Amino acid sequence: MNKQPDSASDHSNDKKVTRKVSVAIIGAGTAGQNAFRQARKIKEDALIINDGFWTTTCIEIGCMPSKLLIAAADRAYDTNHSSEFGVHASAQIDGKQVMERVRAERSHFANYIKEQVDSWPENNKIAGRAHINKQGLIEVNDELIEAEKIIVATGSSTFIPDDWAKKLGKTLLTSDTVFELADLPKSMAVVGAGAIGLELAQAFTRLGVDVTLFNQVKRVAGLKDDDINNKAIDCLSRELTMHLGSKIINVGSQTSADNAASAAAFIDYEDSAGASQQWQGEYVLVATGRRNNIDELGVENLGVELDEKNRPKQLDKRTGKIGDLEVYIVGDANANLPLLHVASDEGFSAGSMVCDNKKDAYIRPPATPFSIVFCSPQIVNVGMSLPEIQEDSELEYVIGKVSFDNQGRSRVMGVNCGLLHIYGCKKTDRILGASMVAPDAEYIGHILAMAITNDLSIKDMLDMPFYHPTILEGLRTALHDVQQMMRIPYQSNDTQQDNS
Repeated sequence: MNKQPDSASDHSNDKKVTRKVSVAIIGAGTAGQNAFRQARKIKEDALIINDGFWTTTCIEIGCMPSKLLIAAADRAYDTNHSSEFGVHASAQIDGKQVMERVRAERSHFANYIKEQVDSWPENNKIAGRAHINKQGLIEVNDELIEAEKIIVATGSSTFIPDDWAKKLGKTLLTSDTVFELADLPKSMAVVGAGAIGLELAQAFTRLGVDVTLFNQVKRVAGLKDDDINNKAIDCLSRELTMHLGSKIINVGSQTSADNAASAAAFIDYEDSAGASQQWQGEYVLVATGRRNNIDELGVENLGVELDEKNRPKQLDKRTGKIGDLEVYIVGDANANLPLLHVASDEGFSAGSMVCDNKKDAYIRPPATPFSIVFCSPQIVNVGMSLPEIQEDSELEYVIGKVSFDNQGRSRVMGVNCGLLHIYGCKKTDRILGASMVAPDAEYIGHILAMAITNDLSIKDMLDMPFYHPTILEGLRTALHDVQQMMRIPYQSNDTQQDNS
């Protein structure tokens, strides 16, 4: 995209365009790679520019290493908590081996992506930090590139509160650095009870680390249904030390007088009752969210407007297109839904849209909102949230419920703590959304997401077989509860009870 200069002092005017391309993709994570692969099917000159690793956030510092850590933690937990079954054992945890496996398996997944990137023609990729100048040209390394269309897929970075990095020094950890630990620490504070904070706090706890979790509000995983939130806190607090509703006043680190090479971290905070307290330990893991990497890219020089949180205005959530501009912002960069499957779909759609034949371009439909926190029990949200439903005065809804505290298979397995709410629409007999903390919630969530996406009715759902005995029978109980409150007659030959 080429724009007329608006400043005589912009020295980029002195440079000559070194390359002209039909489409340039900036960023090579999940969204960027999908956009590049799709665009290059028709645009042979499609160019991808990337600063940093050429794999994905998920593989390097997100989904995969965290799940590898959780897998080790679950093995340790099951070993240490099997006495109720008459199986007595104690896990011997080798912290170095735990962390070595996390990195080794991460490399295995990363190598697959690297092989794909290595197969791309060298002329179609540039390693370097891109900046869009006031003429709408892309400056990277020694090149000045003119692109007819630009796809921005620059991802996100961890957010660290002001001065914390300086105050905590080497005792500071984030999700970007925690998987590089050579060994398991003795103690750790985790700040933030979102998905990342909960998963890592529980995993390190199960691996023998003394973990304390802090969160400013009395809420976990961003849950918006108060009953589900309270149940999640109840289930998780049985093994996690949590200071919810606490206010952090100050953080820092102190060097030991006996060992100048060691440092201890501290957190001064007010607890939920307003009393002053201090935590001390080895590390502080900051899990206070991520922010999109867009503020220094220069997208405003393309006519893109950002709001106060660096989110692009006039965003088409299906394709990532910005208004009438030939600019697409996809994946975590647009701060819409920072989830891998959303980034993948947005990148695919944007890569399809930049092709000449837009009429026949394959645009992925908007995904049903769906999130999973892989703690134990798992926390899942699908479809509309309860506040969203309550804000719509035209929606007449009911809430079907099931507790997993005495659900048959859950009790058999010793994982009987949880609660599921399904929000049903009385007018349409359809599922509006659901929220849950439950064993096997990832599978319950997928079934409900499929039902919402395919417009299945409550009757359609209850016509499906529910095998006995399974945790998924709890889903059937909640669906029956929805149906009963809707007062829709339905005869079923299935008379099995979930706690049988």
